[in-house]
Amino acid sequence: MFPEGCSCDEPIHGLPLVGKRAPVFKETALLNGSFKEISLDDYKGQYVVLFFYPMDFTFVCPTEIIAFSEAVKEFKKIKTQLIACSTDSQYTHLAWTQMPRKLGGLGDVHIPILADKSMKIARAYGILDEKAGVTFRALFIIDGKGFLRQVTVNDMSVGRSVEETLRLVMAFQFNEEYGDVCPVNWKPGEKTIKPEPVKSKEFFSTRYT
Repeated sequence: MFPEGCSCDEPIHGLPLVGKRAPVFKETALLNGSFKEISLDDYKGQYVVLFFYPMDFTFVCPTEIIAFSEAVKEFKKIKTQLIACSTDSQYTHLAWTQMPRKLGGLGDVHIPILADKSMKIARAYGILDEKAGVTFRALFIIDGKGFLRQVTVNDMSVGRSVEETLRLVMAFQFNEEYGDVCPVNWKPGEKTIKPEPVKSKEFFSTRYT
């Protein structure tokens, strides 16, 4: 069940709730080949997509990190910072980026990769498997005021969708700016719903005929 090389049978404790403030952190990250201390406070006023992955030098994890890194320009357009995180050290992160992608390495990536060696960040976010010492495949969307807007937690075997993450951020931002709510599979430019019994019928009368 868990091809990432661990037996994740520990329950999740203290998962932060949507609508509450995201746990703050300050830790060393690998960024563009250098070590840099970053914190959640560095990105006030921006959305942050913080995604945890189990381990360096594994199988599903490089596909996700590479895909998010390659989409970094799309996220920057909507003022969103991407941050990856695992319980590996910054030195392991560095070694992984120096391995070619065709051999399972990361190559050049353009997003910070946090080194949560103490596991404090993983514990704060409630997604650490204490027995294995690695995180579940979890993703948190944090708004510009530091509040959690979305939480996703997978087991180790299935990767996440970069496209869906981008869509969700844009939907939350649209709701913040205009007040309308976004229906299933909403994308920018599509109709939204006025969150009021009478006005909402403007949407439903055209959607369901």
